[in-house]
Amino acid sequence: MTVLDFKKLKSGTDVRGVASPCLGRAVTLTEKAVETIARAFCVWLAQKTGKERLKIAVGNDSRITAKQLVEAFEKGEVLSGCDVTATGLSSTPSMFMLLRAGKGFDGSVMVTASHLPADRNGLKFFTPEGGLEGEDVEEILGIAAKGEFMHGEGTVSTYSFMDEYCALLVGRVRKACGSERPLEGKKIIVDAGNGAGGFFTEKVLKPLGADTSGSLYLDPDGTFPHHAPNPEDRAAIAALKAAVLENHADLGIIFDTDVDRAGAVDRKGEEINRNRLIALISASLLAKRPGTIVTDSVTSDGLTEFIEAHGGRHHRYMRGYKNVIDECKRLNDAGEYSPLAVETSGHCAFKDNYFLDDGAYLITEILIILSDQLKKGQRLADLISGLKEPAEATEIRLPIECEDFREYGKGVLDGVKAALANTEGATPAPNNYEGIRINFDKDHGDGWALVRLSLHEAIIPINIESNSKGGCKLMASTLVSMLKPYDKVDLTLLRNYMDKV
Repeated sequence: MTVLDFKKLKSGTDVRGVASPCLGRAVTLTEKAVETIARAFCVWLAQKTGKERLKIAVGNDSRITAKQLVEAFEKGEVLSGCDVTATGLSSTPSMFMLLRAGKGFDGSVMVTASHLPADRNGLKFFTPEGGLEGEDVEEILGIAAKGEFMHGEGTVSTYSFMDEYCALLVGRVRKACGSERPLEGKKIIVDAGNGAGGFFTEKVLKPLGADTSGSLYLDPDGTFPHHAPNPEDRAAIAALKAAVLENHADLGIIFDTDVDRAGAVDRKGEEINRNRLIALISASLLAKRPGTIVTDSVTSDGLTEFIEAHGGRHHRYMRGYKNVIDECKRLNDAGEYSPLAVETSGHCAFKDNYFLDDGAYLITEILIILSDQLKKGQRLADLISGLKEPAEATEIRLPIECEDFREYGKGVLDGVKAALANTEGATPAPNNYEGIRINFDKDHGDGWALVRLSLHEAIIPINIESNSKGGCKLMASTLVSMLKPYDKVDLTLLRNYMDKV
C-alpha cells in the first residue's frame, strides 16, 4: 500500500475502512493493512516509551470481521517482538481502563468502527494517557507506509478485563447511592443493538438489583439484523421506547456498538438524548459545584439558558468528541473548572473519569440520578422540566460534488460569512468555533442555523432550529439564496425540506 492508501484509512483519531465485501463495497481495510499498522504502532509506541519489549492489549466489538482483524493485529505485534494480549469481546472504554488498572500494559487497541455499517471496521488506539490524537494516527500510518519495523519473536495470550471494569461501575453506583442494591424493584430495559453492550444487564444492572427482563438484542451479531446500534438511530429509539412502555420499565438504555456512546428513554417513553441528555447530566454536576459545560457546536440556545440557570457556563466548541474533550482539558488546565465534555451524539466524558468518553459510565451517572429521583417520587424528566426546547429543528446534509471537497467547502463557508453582511435579519453568532452559526431575528426565522463542513465526508451539514412554527422554512429559504453561487453544492435536500414543511 502507498502512503496515500494508508492515509485514506485515517478517520479523525481512528483508522477506519471497508473490511468486508458484504455490502458490495471494495475492501480497503485488509488483514495485511491491519498487520502492517500493528507493526507501525509498535514502532511508534517504542519511540514514545523508550521500551524495546512492549505489552499491548487488543479487544474487539461484535463486527463480522473482528476475528480476522484481531488475528492480523496479533501477527503484526508478534513479528515486532511485542507481547500481545487479546481481551475478546470488549467495550472501547474498557480498553483504556485496562491501561489504568496496573496490569503493565503499554498500549491498547480496540478493533471497532463504532456505529458504521456492518462492512466497516477500524482501529482505535490508547496509551495510559488517553486516546491518540489525529496527528499521532497520521504518524503511525506514515510509519506503516515506510515499512521500517521492529523485529523479534513476541507472544500471544488472552485475558478478559470486562468483569473488573464492570465491578468498577457497580462500585461507583453503590457508593453514590449508599446501598448494595439501589435498583431493587426497578425494571430497566437495555437495547444493545447486537453490539458489545449486552454485558451491562448481567454484570452491572442485575448486581444492583434491577429487573432487566424485556431487554433487546443483547447477543453479539455483527450483521446488526434489527437496527443500527446507534443512540441516534430512529429505528433503534423507536424499538427502545416500545419496549419500555410494553414492560412498564423505569428506564430504557441504548448503547452504540462499542459502548462509548449511550442514550436513554424515561418511563413514559420520552427520549433523554441530545440537549435533554446534556441538560440532565449538567443539572446533576452543577448542583455539586458550578462550572463550565463543554458541548459540540449544534446544541440549542435553550440548553445555554438551562445551564446558566443552574449556575454553570455553556461553552460550545467544534464537533468531534476528541475536540470537545481536549477543549475541556484545556479549560481545566487554565484553572477553569469544567466537569463535562459532551456531544449531542451521546459521547460524554467526565473529568472524574479521565475524560474518557464512556457510554457505560454515563449510564451509571443516570442510574445514580434515577435512584435519587425515585426516592423523591419524581421522574428523570422532572429534573429537566425547565429546559426550553425549539418548536422546530432539523439537520440537512448537502453533498459537495467535487474531489477537493475540503478546500471547496472552506470557500463556501467564507462566502456564507461574507454574504451575512448583506442578509436582512441575520447576524453571525459570537464565539464561532466551527463553521458559521447564524442568529435570525423573529421576522426571519426566530432561531439559528449552523453551516459547517463535515469532519470526514464531502458534506456540508446544516443544523436549523426555530422557536416558532414555520421558522425553519424561512431560514432554509435564506440559506438557499446564500448557497446558490456554489454549483458544486447539491441543494436538493434543502429545497425538498422547504417543500415538505
